[in-house]
Amino acid sequence: MSRHPWVLATALAETKKPASDKSAETAPSNDEPAAGAPEANRISQQVDLLDHDGNWIARGLANPASRLRLRLYSFSRDQPIDDAFFAQRIDEAVARRRLARSTDHTGVQESGSKLAEMGERLIFSESDRLSGLIVDRYADCLSVQFTAAALLPRGKFLIDQVLNACEKHGTPCRRVIARMDPATAKHEGVAADQVAEVESWSRGISPAANGSDAATDDSSPMVWYRHNDLKMGIDLRDGQKTGGYLDQQANHAEAARYMAGKRVLDICTYTGGFALAAAKAGASEVIGVDSSEKALEMARQNAEANSLSQVRFEKADCFDHLKNCAGRGETFDAVVLDPPRFAGSRRQVDAALRAYARLNMSAVDLLPPGGILVTCSCSGHVSRADFLNMLVDVGRKRQRDIVILQSRGPSPDHPCAVSCPESDYLKCVIAQVH
Repeated sequence: MSRHPWVLATALAETKKPASDKSAETAPSNDEPAAGAPEANRISQQVDLLDHDGNWIARGLANPASRLRLRLYSFSRDQPIDDAFFAQRIDEAVARRRLARSTDHTGVQESGSKLAEMGERLIFSESDRLSGLIVDRYADCLSVQFTAAALLPRGKFLIDQVLNACEKHGTPCRRVIARMDPATAKHEGVAADQVAEVESWSRGISPAANGSDAATDDSSPMVWYRHNDLKMGIDLRDGQKTGGYLDQQANHAEAARYMAGKRVLDICTYTGGFALAAAKAGASEVIGVDSSEKALEMARQNAEANSLSQVRFEKADCFDHLKNCAGRGETFDAVVLDPPRFAGSRRQVDAALRAYARLNMSAVDLLPPGGILVTCSCSGHVSRADFLNMLVDVGRKRQRDIVILQSRGPSPDHPCAVSCPESDYLKCVIAQVH
């Protein structure tokens, strides 16, 4: 047994109630579905997984409405999945970040006040043995994202436990925004009224905020936090993922070390992560490109908040912009590529690799000999080996030598569970092109 936390519906012979032996029995909590409830409502039913010979394997929570039928949380037969179980797992996850955050990316010890202003991932679903729960902290605000319907009956309890753990480990939070995105809700069989209930668990965040109040209203979904050496703002309600891309935080800082004095093009800049870091590090000119005007407006606010005048942002399709730059004969000393996920499933890997190759070839065309290429992939189904082989093909087709300076992953607050290879998803390659 690999201890992978997912069991697909196609892998099950049949779904049964938890085993009746005493070691598997647990006292139902108040938020568990009542016995005899309709099958469609028995999300969060505790289930024991047995092999074909009846041998006990693991214990998890079932969702009869999801293709991902069973999420496994315990591989110990004597361990019930109850409130105490989740409270302990949450505490362990937040404590784990204190190990990773004992020093910053320069190796300098961080003070408590400095840590409290930062952004960090506190719970990373499968990597923290809490499949279906993602929690990011932006200064004093928690952004909680549920990706498993099986956790919703305990949703408010889980949020309370995260707040308790934050207080215990030195980063108290007073605001919470809770979310479940529409695509996830559809896959998990969660109705619109249930999604609205999840959103109602938010605390200290106004139900709506207009643009003029977003930067000053303490209850708005707009929050400011310290991102490396930058003051960064994000929209917790309408932003992508949990609002920002904390997984790239260390890569923003590391890539910026190569950007001093350079003309930089940042493709798929979102709210300006790589672009602003490059400008802060002394790049002579930075152009950030994204297809979302809303994201670019946030990027412009971030640039202004940090007094970075040598960076500007343009709305465009990434492929079209690279093509147009080549058509004008433009060159850049450095090009950053941080596109959205191209492969959402294994069936899409080949198409994703073709898209990555096309994007990287267009970027290489804009670089003079010795230019810097920072290229990323957040597609978990695209392996690091496949991504590097794609770069080999790019170099061959463009007759350029690509020398890898660093091959990186996500920030330390995004650990990888070896039993769940999908958690090893982010690739960030810093290379020199000749």
